[in-house]
Amino acid sequence: MVKADDGSTNTQTFDNEGFDALDVGTMKENGGAFNGISAKEPESKEVEDVIEPETKKSKLDLDIEDGKSNDHEENVNFQMTLWKHIYRVTDKVSLELTKNKTVIVNVIKTVFLLLFAAYLIYACIYDFEEAFVVLIFTSLAALGATYALVRNTKGDVIFEKCLYPMWQMAVRGVEKTKWILAVLAVVGFGVILFFLTRENPIQLVSFGGLVIFTVLLYVFSKYPEKVKWRPVIWGLVLQFIFGILILRTYPGYVLFQWIGNVVQAFLGFSRAGSLFLFGENYNEHYFAFAVLPIIIYFSSAISILYYIGAMQFVIRKLAWVMQRTMKTSASESLNAAGNIFIGQTEAPLLIRPFLKDMTRSEIHAVMTGGFATIAGSVLGAYVLSGISAAHLVSASVMSAPAALAVSKLFYPETEKSKTANSDNLVIEKGTERNFIEAAASGASTAIPLVLNIAANLVAFISLLALVNALLSYFGGLVGYPELTFELICSYVFMPVAFIMGVEWADCRLVAELIGIKTFVNEFVAYDKLATFIDNRETGAGPTLSERSEVIATYALCGFANISSIGVQLGGLAPLAPSRKPDLAAVVIRALIAGTTACFMTACIAGILFVPEEVVSGNVTTPIPMTTIY
Repeated sequence: MVKADDGSTNTQTFDNEGFDALDVGTMKENGGAFNGISAKEPESKEVEDVIEPETKKSKLDLDIEDGKSNDHEENVNFQMTLWKHIYRVTDKVSLELTKNKTVIVNVIKTVFLLLFAAYLIYACIYDFEEAFVVLIFTSLAALGATYALVRNTKGDVIFEKCLYPMWQMAVRGVEKTKWILAVLAVVGFGVILFFLTRENPIQLVSFGGLVIFTVLLYVFSKYPEKVKWRPVIWGLVLQFIFGILILRTYPGYVLFQWIGNVVQAFLGFSRAGSLFLFGENYNEHYFAFAVLPIIIYFSSAISILYYIGAMQFVIRKLAWVMQRTMKTSASESLNAAGNIFIGQTEAPLLIRPFLKDMTRSEIHAVMTGGFATIAGSVLGAYVLSGISAAHLVSASVMSAPAALAVSKLFYPETEKSKTANSDNLVIEKGTERNFIEAAASGASTAIPLVLNIAANLVAFISLLALVNALLSYFGGLVGYPELTFELICSYVFMPVAFIMGVEWADCRLVAELIGIKTFVNEFVAYDKLATFIDNRETGAGPTLSERSEVIATYALCGFANISSIGVQLGGLAPLAPSRKPDLAAVVIRALIAGTTACFMTACIAGILFVPEEVVSGNVTTPIPMTTIY
């Protein structure tokens, strides 16, 4: 409705409802136009011109278009209504799941446990011997879950009301009777040693070697007057206990033989990858295409264990045992426990935040642990070369406390540790989001290690050949062309081999292996030891007795060689740049300490090992009466 200038009204209706509602005042101001559009009724001809295209359409066409438009609108409205209902239902379901998440998870866990229990019961009924291993691991898992449940719910109460008072009482009792207990411990050790060695006196030679190495470490200690004997004695005691459990108790011996067989079977699956990648003739280049791929495979498996938290749990428990018994700091104990499973550059990552604040003695202990042990990833390579998996595993376990004991004797603590308390030490889980990423990350991590091993082998074996050629040339000038580096080592290290308990006839060969391991690397030494083992089984070439083979296996089980100095410095310096001078100052001592720790582990093996009851890697009869049950 528009009012004209003469006061009359003119009714103007437009198709657009918004246009009908125009502000009249606004239109007046614009001369009867809105946004340039005239409000006057167009001339009839103009109207005809505008509507002419529309009038040309038939009524049927218009009805069809109207029907399509209505159908489209109805379809859109239906879809919107449907999605609204779907969103409403999903929101309600999500809300209910969030509210009852704990209940749902518990129900799923219960159903899974019931199904697994039914499976295990049926497996035991079907074939108990085959299912026995699964039963053992299930029992251990149930025991661990029960312990965790009790610890999390009633742990504080049990500790305050029961364990702590008992511990305080025991401490007071030990303080009052410590000298009596010390005498009894010495006498008891002497009795045990007598029964262990009475049928094979050569085992006493190994005990003598243990004493000699301890005395030499004390004599050449950095601060002999500062030596605290508790970590030294307890380190040797733990080493001896592990050795007895592994080598002289029938269950322990069987257990580690079984572990060795499991490790060998586990590593055997790496052949599938080698076969796929290199073809059926991959054995023609055995070390490159069969041994090195094991490192990648094993590294991937270790990464998965880290992802699920299994490695962290085991390392923390072993570190707790060493810290409580040896009274070493939490950081160095954690590093020593980590060295059992991971390498000399990976284990310090467990204590990376604390490296910058560690004392020189603690840094020395960290480096000694790296030299005295091997990484789990390369263990598989040694096994595939022909070395006993059971002895390699036991050597790795025994060398951890030995490394701490030797380190605290050779470089005693003279400062106050800032990492003595274990409360602040947390082993972080990896950043991987699932199993696949963890496996891929582990494989990628192994690439530099594999390349480094391959490069070092090419370099050092070539250099060794050069040295031998030069020695042979200069020896030939005086009528002795047989002079080689190995021959020199076989004489220099003969006393070391002998005091470890190696039979005199085998001392030169074992001394040669020690020299190769120290100045080249343990890969070359183990490869030569594997040749001696094959020769004993085939009757061809130089051989070693089984006792000498075992002692050599333990003595070589460590990264203590000249090339590892660069590896340790290169791995630790980026983690604590401010401690580079301290790292460089203690690395040579750490190398000597790590080498000696391996020798002391070999001495323990020489005291305890009984070779005649082992046939083809399997226990056929119980250990003789000297065994402790």
